[in-house]
Amino acid sequence: MQTTRPQFTAFTGQQRLVTGPLADVALAVMKASRKAASAPIVIFDDATGRPIDLDLRGTERDIIARLPQSDSNPQAADDQAAAPEPRGRGRPKLGVVAREVTLLPRHWQWLAAQPGGASVALRKLVDEARRASGEKDRERAARDAAYNFMSAMAGNLPGFEEGARALFAGDRPRFERQLASWPEDVRAYAIGTAFGFTDARHPD
Repeated sequence: MQTTRPQFTAFTGQQRLVTGPLADVALAVMKASRKAASAPIVIFDDATGRPIDLDLRGTERDIIARLPQSDSNPQAADDQAAAPEPRGRGRPKLGVVAREVTLLPRHWQWLAAQPGGASVALRKLVDEARRASGEKDRERAARDAAYNFMSAMAGNLPGFEEGARALFAGDRPRFERQLASWPEDVRAYAIGTAFGFTDARHPD
């Protein structure tokens, strides 16, 4: 399955500074932070809406070398953290990961009777569940990311609590009404994170 490239967004005060891959954002923030009277700068992971901390000391080369290499995609991070299953002689490398699964005896009995055995049956079940719930999972992740961002940037702004209720109710018109008085870039990012970006202010 193809995954989108991780994106990050930096805000200087309540204005969006830059959006892009982490290396590009880090260098832009480094340059902006070294200007006189620079407003506080916060970098957000677009996938989670959570602020991240970076060490921006030293040269551009130093900064790039210190950046985390893991993908912000949850599945990629999960796969990277797991140790691969040892491969026996002649066995094809499938990228599988060995982990403990706890089931009731009747579950194991059913799995053992499936074509290919328990491992194949479990993989098929997980893939089917992911396909069935994929859109709902994406919507939930988007709402959570928008709320994380709002909590960090707009927790004291008018309409925050009602906006959060509208967000989790999936009521976009009411959500946008509650955010109407917010600074333009903060409002646009919150709405885009929750319901999808449709303008050039958050490029792909």
